[in-house]
Amino acid sequence: MSLLEDLKWRYATKKMTGASVEQEKVDYIIEAARLAPTSSGLHPFKIIEISNQELKEQIQPLAYNQSQIVDASHLLIFAAYDEYTQERVDSVFLQQEVERGLPTGFANDYKNGLMARFNSQSKDQHFEHAARQAYIGFGLAIGAAAELRVDATPMEGFDNAAIDQFLGLNELGLRSVTILALGHRDIDNDWLVNLKKVRIAKEDFVISKN
Repeated sequence: MSLLEDLKWRYATKKMTGASVEQEKVDYIIEAARLAPTSSGLHPFKIIEISNQELKEQIQPLAYNQSQIVDASHLLIFAAYDEYTQERVDSVFLQQEVERGLPTGFANDYKNGLMARFNSQSKDQHFEHAARQAYIGFGLAIGAAAELRVDATPMEGFDNAAIDQFLGLNELGLRSVTILALGHRDIDNDWLVNLKKVRIAKEDFVISKN
């Protein structure tokens, strides 16, 4: 089945049944996010995977009591670096050199130029850049879920600072960006399930300069 058909099938599920999603499918969705391209290959984000029901119940009030938080099988919380440090950037390039069999310092000129740019920016600018990379992985995770016919609800409606504190993300140098709730649609109780998918018309979407 084509990607376009998968994307036509999916929608932002408003009500889930609470049924479990097989772990191998969750792992596949996470792997799609891990394989996402990122700026300079920095991959400056992580995923916090939550399936424990008690934890989901504690998170729900921090997400405006949305039902998907507790009715989902799994929550994937995408969290980005709060800043780019020399240590973090060094570790990325060292891994590339080791795994590709390149000489140590092979990309030093590029890395040093990258760090010079980061050093001229604020921590908030670092986070904004890292968050944009997280969204690339987020989008691929949504596509992978649709491929597997796993319902996924993208969620930005939550108290980021409260989530960060609850999960101890600050101590890890991370800040939450978005949540992907994975589960199965409740076709009898979801008002959105049978409504037509509406998107901007192609002629209004594409600006051609050919």
